[in-house]
Amino acid sequence: MLGRIVTLAAVAAGGVMLSKKLRKNGESGKKTSVIEDSVEVNVPVSTAYNQWTQFEEFPKFMKGVNEVRQLDDTHLYWRAEIGGKEEEWDAEITEQVPDTRIAWRSTSGIKNDGVVSFFEISDSVTRVVVKMEYGPKGFIEEIGDALGIVKLRTTGDLKRFKEFLENRGGKETGAWRGSVGQH
Repeated sequence: MLGRIVTLAAVAAGGVMLSKKLRKNGESGKKTSVIEDSVEVNVPVSTAYNQWTQFEEFPKFMKGVNEVRQLDDTHLYWRAEIGGKEEEWDAEITEQVPDTRIAWRSTSGIKNDGVVSFFEISDSVTRVVVKMEYGPKGFIEEIGDALGIVKLRTTGDLKRFKEFLENRGGKETGAWRGSVGQH
């Protein structure tokens, strides 16, 4: 009996916190969230960076991403399952500095922008840091956001990126070493 009361109290408390988060997002009129996560990959910084530039390989390690097509040096088309439904959007790379960072923003569809940064920890270890701002749309995505599902997916994607690269013997599938948006 005591266990049921504790469970009910936990569910009620979780519901109140979720309700407050959703109400806060709605009241501000700004339905965006920020995720930041990182992983250390046992490869040199140039290898980690080179692999990340192979956007069409993302479905191999990003859960829910069905397709990424690179249209030109700075434009990508994405197709992914989000909140149980398929979504499509276009993105533009706004900055790309070899071995340092890649920044992007969506130009249609799902609102998201962010940056992935690469930090040399040693000659054979790189920290990859992703910081992304996105706008959940619809009730299901807002609940998923409030429950931290996007954060969990990002953590999993970074872990799978690490495994993908390390399981290939630390060899990238390709590279693009051009720069975008540098002054």
